[in-house]
Amino acid sequence: MENSGSLFAAFLNSHDDEKWQAVIDTLLPVIHEVDRRATQIWLSFYPLALLRALQEADDVLALIQKLRLKGSYLLVEQIDASHHFLYGHRYWAAVKEAVTAFALSAAAPKSLELAAQIQDVADAVAKKIQVDATLLTGITAVAFMTLQQVGIEEFQAASGEIHISKKVASKTPEQVLRQRAHDPGQGFFGFLHANLKHYKITFNENVEDACFPLISTQHLTTGAATDKRDYHTQDPRCIVGEGPIPVECRSAACGTCWVGILGGNANVSRVADLEYHRIKEFGYLDSEERKPVIRLACMTQAEGPVSIVIPPWNGVFGKYLRLHKEQQARSAYGKD
Repeated sequence: MENSGSLFAAFLNSHDDEKWQAVIDTLLPVIHEVDRRATQIWLSFYPLALLRALQEADDVLALIQKLRLKGSYLLVEQIDASHHFLYGHRYWAAVKEAVTAFALSAAAPKSLELAAQIQDVADAVAKKIQVDATLLTGITAVAFMTLQQVGIEEFQAASGEIHISKKVASKTPEQVLRQRAHDPGQGFFGFLHANLKHYKITFNENVEDACFPLISTQHLTTGAATDKRDYHTQDPRCIVGEGPIPVECRSAACGTCWVGILGGNANVSRVADLEYHRIKEFGYLDSEERKPVIRLACMTQAEGPVSIVIPPWNGVFGKYLRLHKEQQARSAYGKD
């Protein structure tokens, strides 16, 4: 079993962020709409390149300070909880068990392609628990990536706990999608503000009142600041009185307010040049899209209901990782 696990670990470790992105791109057509963006967001939240940089650093603490890392950026600390915003999270226990068995199996896989292996496991779990496989493909991909980052021992030892309530777990994918698109209307609140349109911004679909109102064309951080509840005790990165989105500069200079756009992407503004370049510099996303899954909340305006995911950490590592990659390439070229 140890040899089988080691061989599979070596296979997984041959995949970097670029290869993983290709895997997810291959799987997207067979991932249910409810988890299509969520899976992409999760992949951006936990980049392999950052983990490898920390593992290879001579002075980890110095690198953490250099990259200005804050919050919970290590996946090993949140094996069961990191993917709570995926609909497939409710099937995590069954998926985790199946992925563990697959990793430790001595049997040869049907395919040497990672995307095909993920799909095979998702299909097997779907048949076992009588669930549509499209609802399991995203969370199964997350499980494989988690296994790669934390190792088989930590992965197997995790409890498999589900981090959503029974009420949330009972919702159908269609109900979740309708909820993301729902506009509760303006009501008396809108009347008080001269009929300015207000929209509901949800920042945690698993908590009933995890939302705040946003006036049409306001930036997400501005709307969030109207929520005066205490978020600092839950996340020290949050400033008291500034709402649930961690924020420091409001000018795309710090990268603290990055979020994933889970639903309502058609309702947010396009990425302007400043945000476009800063997202890449921070290392959060390398995309040519002008409405990508990752945004800076201080630069993003809304014209309709939006559902977001707030990552548990932030930092500035894109430029460092690019330079590190270039140095490695030069070193390899010099050796040749």
